[in-house]
Amino acid sequence: MSALPTAVQPPEDVESDDCLLSYNYLYSPTLLQGRVAFITGGGSGIGFRIAEIFMRHGCDTVIVSRNLQRVTQAAEKLRAATGRHCLALNADVRQPQTLIDAVEESLKTFSRIDILVNNAAGNFLCPASNLSFNAFKSVLDIDTMGTFNASKILFERYFRDHGGVILNITATLSYKGSVLQVHAGSAKAAIDAMTKHLAVEWGPSKVRVNSLAPGPIVGTEGMRRLGGAAAEAMGFWNTIPLQRPGNKTEMAHGALFLASPLGSYVTGTTLVMDGGSWMTSPNHFATTLGTPPSPHL
Repeated sequence: MSALPTAVQPPEDVESDDCLLSYNYLYSPTLLQGRVAFITGGGSGIGFRIAEIFMRHGCDTVIVSRNLQRVTQAAEKLRAATGRHCLALNADVRQPQTLIDAVEESLKTFSRIDILVNNAAGNFLCPASNLSFNAFKSVLDIDTMGTFNASKILFERYFRDHGGVILNITATLSYKGSVLQVHAGSAKAAIDAMTKHLAVEWGPSKVRVNSLAPGPIVGTEGMRRLGGAAAEAMGFWNTIPLQRPGNKTEMAHGALFLASPLGSYVTGTTLVMDGGSWMTSPNHFATTLGTPPSPHL
């Protein structure tokens, strides 16, 4: 009897918003050759790593953020690591005109946009009873309205006539109801519904629309805000079927599959990449991680 194969280890990752020190290709290096991706929230975290992995596979990118200094610095790192073009632009997904301007500038630069990654998001831990009306609205404005704004603008400006791919970064928060997360869970549930609606409406225009739902991912602002250090101290990772958190490169590989020709017949679906954590993780953050007050959004 032959020995069982060893488990495939996740790719090496870094916790800061820097490019990988080395990279082993699992897919063809030319998988996205000639394509251009427009990534909101692309200056840090998962968005930054998606930009890097796309660029390592032949894609040029536009990374967009409210913080121009952050995306400018990120673009310099990405260009140096990959040798691809990366355009850094300032835009607020809550303000459609800023997105319109960014899309027009991108089209002037590259003459095309093939992929939209809706990654911009806001989140924090807060009991529903402490959540201000404005804080709840702000998260929906960034996550849900921001996703619709960017999707509609890209569709009208380019995808309607040329086809394209929309990838929405969501979450599993609404699957069983998560404490301290009614704002983000509601926003992401709406995006998952939007994904299905737009996939049906825009499919005839050769536009694919999918969601990717990460679990706990190390080295992200979300992990820092949502108590990653406390979770590790409490042995939270042991409750995940795969016994560990995920990393940004794994999420970027999921995005690569959905955005590339590998996922050419996939639309209207959500790819959950959480190690199985939504099915097994405890739902009592109020006692394990505390209940920080709502920020003034």
